[in-house]
Amino acid sequence: MVARHLVDVHVLLLRGAELLLSRRRSADEFDGLWHLPAGKLEVGESVLAAVVREAHEEVGVVIDPADLRHVHSAHVVESEREARVGLFFETRRWSGEPVNREPDKSYELRWFSLANLPETLIPYPAAGIHGYLTGVTYSQRGWPS
Repeated sequence: MVARHLVDVHVLLLRGAELLLSRRRSADEFDGLWHLPAGKLEVGESVLAAVVREAHEEVGVVIDPADLRHVHSAHVVESEREARVGLFFETRRWSGEPVNREPDKSYELRWFSLANLPETLIPYPAAGIHGYLTGVTYSQRGWPS
């Protein structure tokens, strides 16, 4: 059997000492929890192109790939979900004002102080945010120690 993993991309949009988060709207256990703008890598798409696409699709901003900096990778396995590798990028430069472009998937967008993030973060993106804040560039979730 060949193990396959999804590749997710996440973007930390930073405005000074604030981070943009979206509150997820879904029919699963993550409904109402906070998340980063993120999505899956598509066939034939580079990782940086996926980050740019997802940021535009979800929050309406345009990012130059040259302004993205890789800050964390996470290898995640959870029962009942596909295994995945998450790549987290930060940027402090973009054009356009962030707006909720996917109200069917997100209740709202909100800026949070990096020193006072909500406790109700989805654990997977929280690992990437924590990695960014601490300089830890890799984490695993769900794997045996």
